[in-house]
Amino acid sequence: MSNRKSGNLPRRIIMALVGMTVAGISVGIFKRAFFGVDPFQCFCNGIANVIPLSFGTLYMLINAVLLVIDYFLDRHYIGISTFINMFLVGYVVEFSESLLARLFGDMELPGRILFLAVGIITTCIAAALYYDADLGVSPYDAIPLHIADKKPKLAGKTVPFKVIRIISDLICVLIGFLLGVLPGIGTLITALFMGPLITFFRKTISGPLLKSGN
Repeated sequence: MSNRKSGNLPRRIIMALVGMTVAGISVGIFKRAFFGVDPFQCFCNGIANVIPLSFGTLYMLINAVLLVIDYFLDRHYIGISTFINMFLVGYVVEFSESLLARLFGDMELPGRILFLAVGIITTCIAAALYYDADLGVSPYDAIPLHIADKKPKLAGKTVPFKVIRIISDLICVLIGFLLGVLPGIGTLITALFMGPLITFFRKTISGPLLKSGN
């Protein structure tokens, strides 16, 4: 996201807001599937095990700390989506998980598998909207992006972003595990399939949606 798109600002703001809201709902769906969550949520859940605050408030505080780090690393990645993520997503997760629990209760395996599939798809659609809106990234996303921009080298070769992101995700999973969170199959599936699915939805949904306003 080295160059912010200059046109379609109202449409991009709507895409960012919808994307971040759907992202929060998808995490709630993930949690109700009980197959694990994405690496950053694994980290947040681990912190929640030791700090007695509501998930929405704790999620905001964790992102606030990361935002301070981002501010000193690279302000370019701070935008409206950053603050939507900080002040909205955690509470959407909390609300959607509570609502789904009341509506569906404890589901059998087929229902959980369905929730896992829906959670993965909605997460990727949300990410596609969020990325193509190009109005900043979440505080967590900004850190590996900044490291990748510095083009770190290992054995004389530049370490690509995808490797840096894998490392940062593994660190989150490890911290979550050490704080009492057991990673599930959903965590592994998101690591393997989110990239291709996000690319697909950017080509078929968010990209055309953005271009349709030109």
